[in-house]
Amino acid sequence: MKKTLYPFYFNFLLLNILVSCANLGDSLIYFNKNAKIPKVKTVLYFNPEIFPDISEIKEPTYTAFYTATSDQMKSLGNLKYLKIDTPISFDNVDAGTVKEICRNNNADLAVIPKVKYFKVGFGKYVFSNQVIVSMKLYNSEGIFVMETAYDTYKGNGRLLGSAENSVIIGTKGAIRKISKELRNRQVVNNDAT
Repeated sequence: MKKTLYPFYFNFLLLNILVSCANLGDSLIYFNKNAKIPKVKTVLYFNPEIFPDISEIKEPTYTAFYTATSDQMKSLGNLKYLKIDTPISFDNVDAGTVKEICRNNNADLAVIPKVKYFKVGFGKYVFSNQVIVSMKLYNSEGIFVMETAYDTYKGNGRLLGSAENSVIIGTKGAIRKISKELRNRQVVNNDAT
């Protein structure tokens, strides 16, 4: 009997480890429980702030980011998304500007993203293919709702692959986390009423 149960427990343990490791990449950093979120129809995405600020990596990062954004938004259903080329500092967000841009574009939510590349080695321009994609979510009134992040190294344990693929994976992971938290919030609000 011990021989038949051993493989079962080993497989069960291995499956739990793999599933839990996949969830290590995404994290909810902040959530404002008092912020009001209307039914979401349109989401604004600003250009991501890129760290380190090197002009050669900006265009490939923007392309990968918006490819992932469009793919992920299509998978979430009937949501419109708008790309805004106005740069906004991730650490110093002006809520008035966010509110004004949301009002002018008839948007329900605004996402301010940041893509941080890992630096490895001693050289000035030596980078890893790993990234952390962070996103701050604001409602149409300019109120900070939540901040999420997705670390491609912790989430996927990727050691190989291109930086563009890491940006795509990180962006999709951060958007999935936002979507999950918004769905949970709507379920809680519906249960409370």
